[in-house]
Amino acid sequence: MVTFFEASLGQLSIHRVGNKSQEEFYVLSDHPLKIEDEILNNLLMQYFLKPFEKVNEVYHFMHSSDNLDLNEAYHFATEMFEAPDSFHENSQQFARFLYEISSHPKIKAGELYVGMFHNVQIEGELLDAIGIFKSETKETFLKVYPEQNGFSVGYEQDAINIQKLDKGCLIFRTGKDDGYKVVVTDQTNRSSEAVYWKDEFLKLRIRNDSFNQTNNTLGVYKSFVSTKLDEEFEMTKADKIDLLNKSMKYFKEKESFDLEEFSNEVIGNEQAIESFKNFKSSYEQEFDTVIPESFDISSAAVKKQARVYKSVLKLDRNFHIYIHGDRELIEKGFDDGKNMNYYKVYFKEEE
Repeated sequence: MVTFFEASLGQLSIHRVGNKSQEEFYVLSDHPLKIEDEILNNLLMQYFLKPFEKVNEVYHFMHSSDNLDLNEAYHFATEMFEAPDSFHENSQQFARFLYEISSHPKIKAGELYVGMFHNVQIEGELLDAIGIFKSETKETFLKVYPEQNGFSVGYEQDAINIQKLDKGCLIFRTGKDDGYKVVVTDQTNRSSEAVYWKDEFLKLRIRNDSFNQTNNTLGVYKSFVSTKLDEEFEMTKADKIDLLNKSMKYFKEKESFDLEEFSNEVIGNEQAIESFKNFKSSYEQEFDTVIPESFDISSAAVKKQARVYKSVLKLDRNFHIYIHGDRELIEKGFDDGKNMNYYKVYFKEEE
């Protein structure tokens, strides 16, 4: 989704943001960082941008009033894009604002980096992007170096592992009126206190494009089959796997999704179809999002969901049966003599 082969780092400002509830305060730098070492520049590019290579979801800024200018992060980013001379001043504004919402006692203090990048690619388009990153986790590294006729060992405490970016986002200079394109990552704690980064600091809403429509629909259907069907129908795990396989086959073979077509071809049962539609509506209300009844299917989203769609039937600790095809070729029964369940599998050739 995001690549940075042609990217360059234009400006970088670093501040420190503490936890307000712990009275740790914040520390603002007076000027941007000057990077003259090419190796350091390359290391920073890797640290900041590499984590976004595997990020698929694209968000946009929002505000509950529908007035984007009231979203602080959107406002500061817009000023940076339109008035480059204000970059460092607005990086300080980002730090102050992050400090104000860092009130949960479990939020860790850390360095805040704000950078301006050029020629970062997203969805095939080269764009300027503002990067906002926070490092919270510090590690100790051993250093081995030659000494006289042997080697000596030292260490570096409170160092940052450039392979582990804690939090970050990239704001791309496109789609201003719709809240820009934004990608985000948060690799530290993912419990309730972690929502401050995406929900309170940035105030993001997932973009309702073909990728997210495909991803959401497959996710909702998987949840429906896994958790809801048992309440209304008597189903075996093999039946559930068969329904999941049918849905994945539909999405892999079709170019567009149609709710009625999908319901009839994949689910087939009128009562179950109605149950799925109600389940989908409940999801839309709970997460304040709309999954349209028709949309173009994103192959990238199908590939992502295919990794979590399970087609394995686990039987105690003795057997795993992988179900990929015709559900009619596997039967479930009960053996009174052994007092155990069994599956009977039909096949033509053994490979």
